[in-house]
Amino acid sequence: MPHDHQIPDPKAHQHDSGCTHGHHHGAGHGHTHDDEHSHSHGLFGHHHHHHHHHGSESGNIATAFWLNFSFTIIEFIGGWLTNSMAIMADAMHDLGDTLAIAFAWFAAKVAGKEATPRYSYGYRRWSLLSALINSVILVVGSCWILYEAIPRLWEPQLPHAAGMMALAVLGVLVNGAAVFKLRRGKTQNEQILTWHLLEDVLGWVAVLLGSVLIYFTDWAWLDPLLSIGFTCFILINVWRNLRRTLALFLQVSPDPKLAAKIEHQLQDLSFVQDVHHLHLWSLDGEKHVLTAHLVLKEETAAEQLKAYKEQIRQLLKPYQLEHTTIEFEFNQEVCRDQH
Repeated sequence: MPHDHQIPDPKAHQHDSGCTHGHHHGAGHGHTHDDEHSHSHGLFGHHHHHHHHHGSESGNIATAFWLNFSFTIIEFIGGWLTNSMAIMADAMHDLGDTLAIAFAWFAAKVAGKEATPRYSYGYRRWSLLSALINSVILVVGSCWILYEAIPRLWEPQLPHAAGMMALAVLGVLVNGAAVFKLRRGKTQNEQILTWHLLEDVLGWVAVLLGSVLIYFTDWAWLDPLLSIGFTCFILINVWRNLRRTLALFLQVSPDPKLAAKIEHQLQDLSFVQDVHHLHLWSLDGEKHVLTAHLVLKEETAAEQLKAYKEQIRQLLKPYQLEHTTIEFEFNQEVCRDQH
């Protein structure tokens, strides 16, 4: 299921290349455009370097996917056969993990495509679409679980406790084996998946304890209570991720403090009179885009503009921005974007 940190692209890797293009217009404009290609989680304020173990990483992620996918099917069937809403809720939890891994794979393949005239920024935002679809599926499924479980608090239906115990033991063993396989993984993907699967183990431990209590006490209300607890946990995490996804769709600044810091640094450049129309937005939560207009203090020759552009490129390089576009304006010039 979606968690506070989104599963990064399995095939993503860090690479840096810089390009600077200058366009000098009749009115004296200068454009500097830098593309710093890198892998950073700017939305959540941290950066990480991927190790080059794609073969073993891909194999481990494949194991996690097929394990989750196969076991999710077993859970839904088992939940139906045992009449257990708790197992159904845990199945919904595992469905979320399965979808998250599958969509991450799909997004990685799509996001790796080259930009086209139609998709001029590339295909990075497809990962947002997959995250949104994942969230909608989990919200609908969770609402169905709550719709079925809440009435059972008042009219409990005794589940097949022995069957619940058997499934819970299987769940602990299967997810525990996956944790053991992934726990030595060095990449961000493997570490995040390990936490996902560890949560699954803890969820199945809760189901196991609940089924043992039901077996010895016939407390049928424990089953819907467990399912409501699992479902609320799912919905809290979905809501967090949905908020972030919608914010990115609406092009909310991923980091207003970072935008203010960059603006302040640009303003402090010796040749800059004013900074305006500065926009920082994100393609997918990792890759950010910056545009800004800089008013120069004095008329400047083309050779000097090249020096300015290099200075700006060096200033922005530590921020690992995917695309940057800086336009130069002269002091008495009317900004063409003024409305």
